[in-house]
Amino acid sequence: MVLSIIVPVFNEKNTIADILKKIEEVDLSSLGFKKEIIIVDDYSTDGTREILKSLSGEYKIVYHSKNQGKGMAVQTGLKEATGDYVIVQDADLEYDPEDYKGLLKTALKEDAKVVYGSRLLHSKDNYSHRSFYLGGLFLTWAANLIYGIKITDESTCYKLFETEFLKSLNLKARGFEFCPEVTAKTAKRGVKIYEVPIQYHPRHVKEGKKIKWKDGLVALWTLIKYKFID
Repeated sequence: MVLSIIVPVFNEKNTIADILKKIEEVDLSSLGFKKEIIIVDDYSTDGTREILKSLSGEYKIVYHSKNQGKGMAVQTGLKEATGDYVIVQDADLEYDPEDYKGLLKTALKEDAKVVYGSRLLHSKDNYSHRSFYLGGLFLTWAANLIYGIKITDESTCYKLFETEFLKSLNLKARGFEFCPEVTAKTAKRGVKIYEVPIQYHPRHVKEGKKIKWKDGLVALWTLIKYKFID
């Protein structure tokens, strides 16, 4: 079996080499998986693109001709994905690829189409700033209320999907609203979202964190919108 790992990248010259090394070091063979690493550079201008072009290794790399947003980068990567399961890996170092194992174990054990990695379920619940933490809690509460589901971390980056299921969702998101879109569309299909604890090593805005408060408003609107449209 194959896990497709989509890595959207935009101006991450300080971390891209490190995160790719961590992905490479994860050994999934005990679970019967190989890795397919798909990097989508969303028109980086800080030197990231030059680093990617110098890489040696088995990567699929796609370069956007203009900056389009994380959601569009994910869509581009999904077109290249051939694995049985797919996960999105941010190009910073907030999430640990070693946690792929727990997500895959649950997917196999439960025959699950969707497994989320929950930062809230981990014994060390870290967050970079109170506003990000509270915003995540609010979006989780909203998703649970609107769709009648029970999850603890809606805005987590680590969302594992059966590849064909994710492709069937007809994604539209261009930016960070990818997360609430897939949560909404999964819930509307009546597909259970399983959760497992994951590690989290938050970075601050000064270190390059890109999400802003207005992205939270867009996420909320996305949850509401897809309650009424497909």
